[in-house]
Amino acid sequence: MDREILDLNQYGIELISELLGNSDDNLKLIGEFFNCTLSFSDGRLYASDEASADQIRKIVENMILICQSQGCIETQDVISLLHNSYYKQFIVSGTGSRKYYLRTTGQKRLYDSFEDNVITFAIGPAGTGKTFLAVCYAYSLLKQGAIRRIIITRPVVESGESLGFLPGDLREKVDPYLRPIYDAFEMLCGQENLQKMIEKNIIEISPLAYMRGRTLNEACVILDEAQNTTPMQIKMFMTRLGFNSKMIITGDITQIDLPAFKPSGLLQAVKIVEGIEGISIIYMHNYDVVRHPLVSRIIDAYEKVE
Repeated sequence: MDREILDLNQYGIELISELLGNSDDNLKLIGEFFNCTLSFSDGRLYASDEASADQIRKIVENMILICQSQGCIETQDVISLLHNSYYKQFIVSGTGSRKYYLRTTGQKRLYDSFEDNVITFAIGPAGTGKTFLAVCYAYSLLKQGAIRRIIITRPVVESGESLGFLPGDLREKVDPYLRPIYDAFEMLCGQENLQKMIEKNIIEISPLAYMRGRTLNEACVILDEAQNTTPMQIKMFMTRLGFNSKMIITGDITQIDLPAFKPSGLLQAVKIVEGIEGISIIYMHNYDVVRHPLVSRIIDAYEKVE
């Protein structure tokens, strides 16, 4: 017999609707996590697993508090509560009325590392917000006047860093590989403002091959997709660090696109620089994923096989 978890009759229909989610999606998420079935009837919530009843009750009570304070609850909020990683903090405003928040304790830990260290390695699966949070942090520093420019780079593995054979000028050659960066900035400042800052060299987005020989002062420098660097490339990048600058290195070690005979510079670098003061290595996890909940399940499935 199903165990009653909570009487929701004291709450309005709108709050109850938010708790259940579209097509009871929130109940399904909780049920999958606890390997049981949740049902709602006559204003009461029931679970098929009595052993998990107290844990489920605490999750739902926290969901109610979020609904009451925010007026709604999102899928990521439920996932974070299930993994005891719920966190929400405003970080920056974007175009229009958009506001962006840290969504998990893992994201909070990463953002704190940006502020507390000169170089931060952000390592984790797709969808955990590594690149977007790095861009948000860099953009906030720029708005505060703490830096003069933002430089973002990534290895162009697909073309072997040999761009001469591709049609068009440099911008046209590398734009497809840097599109996620443009997308992040457009969410924050809009396409028109982004273009103006690029023209004024306030924001520079270029392939890693063009970082050699430079000293990067008064800048926030982001290396994206660092798992696809060679050991020499990532060493070259880190030694570009100048005065009053920050570096953020992001990567997903489960998505290395280098040829099998080439070692990943990211894997080597974290072993070499670990423990150096001013350098932090932050690992993100599947429950930090802020995309569709199916993404976390896909990652989990692949990890079991690999």
